[in-house]
Amino acid sequence: MRNNTESKAERLDQIYSILTGKYPNAALRLNFKTPLDLLIASILAAQCRDERVNQVTSFLFGKYKKAADYASADVATFEREIGSIPMFRRKTRSIKAACEVLVAKHGGEVPDDIDALTSLKGVGRKTANLVLSSAFGKPAIVVDTHVMCVSSRLRLTIETEADRIEQDLMRLLPRERWSQLAHLFASLGRDACKAPKPRCSACPVGQLCPFLTEARGDRIEH
Repeated sequence: MRNNTESKAERLDQIYSILTGKYPNAALRLNFKTPLDLLIASILAAQCRDERVNQVTSFLFGKYKKAADYASADVATFEREIGSIPMFRRKTRSIKAACEVLVAKHGGEVPDDIDALTSLKGVGRKTANLVLSSAFGKPAIVVDTHVMCVSSRLRLTIETEADRIEQDLMRLLPRERWSQLAHLFASLGRDACKAPKPRCSACPVGQLCPFLTEARGDRIEH
């Protein structure tokens, strides 16, 4: 029997190549110019559509230029400014607290270190990896809901926790492909591999998908 990890890695290599051809323009949909912009947008994006976040940040980024601006923002005013965002009160507290730490410990700059980023309030590994990959160009796998769903259906992991899914995918994919994977899987998720009901007939990698094969009653190695 072939090594299971090697088999998955070979299949993911094929999937990656197909998705790159299918979605050549797959990219982050959050608008930003600086690492600080992306950090703020990423915190706001939790359980919120990117389009809504971009509408809100188009104003925020014009008013708040530095971490110190967010740290000193009036709470009531900031809550009104992001009031259309889900959990706006909690996110106001997180943004202010995170930026206070940036000012106090990092000279007002966003660090390019996973541990320093995840120590900030409101910043988990998903947000930290997004900042590292998209703002600093460092290899990192962002495990969002699309990546979790697609990875599970493709049987690339049996894990259900984001951190463990990230580790599984890191073992299967070369570092230079880590950052683009989330964008490709997000495109696939929006296009075909929807939750809870996928459009398997529209899937460009259906021939490599155990979920689809199993649904048809076939059996393949995975």
